[in-house]
Amino acid sequence: MEQRPWDRLWAALGGDPALAERVRLVRRGTPAPVLPARLPVRESARAAVAVCALAAAEAAARRSGGAVPRVRVDDGAVATAFTSERHLRIDGRPAATFAPLSRFWRTADGWVRTHANYPHHRARLLAALGVPDGGGAPVEAVAAELAGRRAEEVEEAVYAAGGLAVAVRTPRAWAAHAQGAAAAGLPLVGRERLDDAPAPPLPPSGPRVLDLTRVIAGPVATRTLALLGADVLRIDPPGLPESADAHADTGFGKRSVLLDLSSHSGRRAFEELLAQAHVVVAGYRPGALDRFGLSARELAERRPGAVVAELSAWGGAGAGPWGGRRGFDSLVQAASGIAVAEGHSDGRPGVLPAQALDHGTGYLLAAAVLRSLTDQRGGGPDGGGTRRVRLSLARTAHWLLHELETEPGAADGPREPYDPADWLAEADSPLGRLRHAVPPVVYEGGPRGWRRPPGRPGADGPVWV
Repeated sequence: MEQRPWDRLWAALGGDPALAERVRLVRRGTPAPVLPARLPVRESARAAVAVCALAAAEAAARRSGGAVPRVRVDDGAVATAFTSERHLRIDGRPAATFAPLSRFWRTADGWVRTHANYPHHRARLLAALGVPDGGGAPVEAVAAELAGRRAEEVEEAVYAAGGLAVAVRTPRAWAAHAQGAAAAGLPLVGRERLDDAPAPPLPPSGPRVLDLTRVIAGPVATRTLALLGADVLRIDPPGLPESADAHADTGFGKRSVLLDLSSHSGRRAFEELLAQAHVVVAGYRPGALDRFGLSARELAERRPGAVVAELSAWGGAGAGPWGGRRGFDSLVQAASGIAVAEGHSDGRPGVLPAQALDHGTGYLLAAAVLRSLTDQRGGGPDGGGTRRVRLSLARTAHWLLHELETEPGAADGPREPYDPADWLAEADSPLGRLRHAVPPVVYEGGPRGWRRPPGRPGADGPVWV
């Protein structure tokens, strides 16, 4: 039998191969190809959502004692969810996306991509380039400065200043780069058992999840876990606000808490939450939370039997020279060769039709957490244990570039957009009237929407329901 894209993913998650037969594709109302690209973006998105839904169906069957429900993967729902930030409306207002200094720039020998959505990253970029910050968007001054510099020189200078910039590379150049080789050598889904601790019992309402993530990939994973019944508490530091629109897009089903872990009261509140948590999802720069004792090994000691899920841009600490660096989907696309593969005929770099590394990795991370919870409660010698799962955007990029195939004829079809209306919904919230993408993770008898809309950042108390 021909292998489908989700078969390999399900195997990487440790799932029973027979269950993969329970996935059914639906293409209702999408005559035009969704997520059109040269690379197999649609195929990767389908596969990531399929295994997430299958892991959710498996977990539901474990709770009920019945058969694993069938899973439905709808192309339109997947495409709309993978571009959820573009479809979000708050009282009719579209969400903010990329800042003016987050873009491609021509350099003396090629191209560079920068990321300056956060004020501190913007300030560090300008400082590294010696461009005065007048409070506006000095696009012309940055363009003039970069035009006379080499792309890799800019990459290192901006990184040294604490900013974010990468040279645009071809797939071959990335494969020859030490970080590209390190990422390619990682498992797509890293799974590890840290000890033999018994798994803490799950309440009937679902697992308790501490969400220590930002931007898209990690919050998409925890938004999905919230859909499936988890009590998700997103923890943010009070002095480093997230984009309000990003928080809204990925905040469905969650509660939001501000905690200063460097303060005595904040640390005490966090430790009380950790003592009852089943899952900790960490998506900050690798090592950034270690000073708070939040490495996987330390968490295993303080909360034995938990699932620790770690997300990184480049591969994680120890995985190549960039493994511990911060990064974003757009930067990984540029460095890994995706921007060249999707480039324009005039030589300008291109982008994927969605931030597909972020969204795809988010659904894979949620699937890995669900499978770990199921394995822990499987009984026998394979049950229990503190579980660690690790994913990275760079490894997902390698999967997209080198390990998937585009459906025959898909790349040659029409590239006009489909109509996402069937996969959008509206809801009232503390933020206003929201228009949002519906969840793509669907199985028979499963939830079709979140139990609560997103609220204001920090509006909730540090307690489990």
